[in-house]
Amino acid sequence: MKQTAALVAVATSVPPYLFRQEQVLQAARNLLADRYPEFETLSSLFANTGIQRRYGVKPVEWYLEPRGWPERTQAFLEGAEALFVDVARKALFRANLSGVDIDVVVTVCSTGIATPTLEARVAGRLGLRPDVSRVPVFGLGCAGGVSGLSIASRLAEARPGANVLLVALELCTLAVRHDELSKANIVAASLFGDGAAAIVLRAGDGGSTRIEATGEQLWPDTLDIMGWTVDREGFGVVFQRTIPDFVRQHLGTAVADILARMQLAVDDVDRFLCHPGGAKVIAALERALALDQGTLDHERDVIADCGNMSAPTVLFVLERAWMRGLPPRSLLTALGPGFTLSCVALRHAA
Repeated sequence: MKQTAALVAVATSVPPYLFRQEQVLQAARNLLADRYPEFETLSSLFANTGIQRRYGVKPVEWYLEPRGWPERTQAFLEGAEALFVDVARKALFRANLSGVDIDVVVTVCSTGIATPTLEARVAGRLGLRPDVSRVPVFGLGCAGGVSGLSIASRLAEARPGANVLLVALELCTLAVRHDELSKANIVAASLFGDGAAAIVLRAGDGGSTRIEATGEQLWPDTLDIMGWTVDREGFGVVFQRTIPDFVRQHLGTAVADILARMQLAVDDVDRFLCHPGGAKVIAALERALALDQGTLDHERDVIADCGNMSAPTVLFVLERAWMRGLPPRSLLTALGPGFTLSCVALRHAA
């Protein structure tokens, strides 16, 4: 009989520098308004995201100067290592484990490049064993939290009794650009923050919340919806289609199809836990899933408190739901580059 993976602990962490949304708007105005006539028209985006504050790995002054690959990469390595250690230690403490107990580490990150990878760089500080298995995953973007949980659960199920640590970490703020005078760049500036989430999973014993099933859908001819460009300055954001419109048109059918492959129906789901891309995306999710307006309350709270942190954001939503008590069945969903929908069904026994 298959031994399903259980969630042992969930933790989240944000870096030390707090940015108020109005502070970010003023900084963006100072940098871009004189060179980009459309800025003032687009500035309403900052008020419409549902974001009140978010966090970064550098003080706001750092972002006001032009940065190239070397400076961005150095900031990424310093910030990501510190955040990785912090969130992993929180998860290990909640699981009553130490680094030496971890058998597998899955690291999900698409906002920086590190070789050796992040978990190797922090292995000594976390006390990981020399024989720990490492699975770094790049390129999943906002879908990475859910897809990473799916990957980690399968690894746990393949080795019953092993402790698997998932860390989803993104430093989106380091992609801020001074040279790209575009709507996509303004959208990114209005939305993104930095953060990390960690989950410890184990199959074969205990655990009241288990991974029931996982599923994904990749839409053809959608590479232009979301992603990165890469040039001498660093990453440049790609947003070439309206994501809320895509959600309203396609998400409901895709979720129903994935649930059907899990031998479930939409009515079997007690709670949807969704990646909150922004206020308009949350409203589109509620409409696509036939939910009452305001149902996705944890999602709105997370986006207000932390902004869109890409991959870990939905795991912040999961942590809030976990702390308040999960219903019998939840479905985690996230959309990301590809264009991809990733889902994980959770079964909870009170």
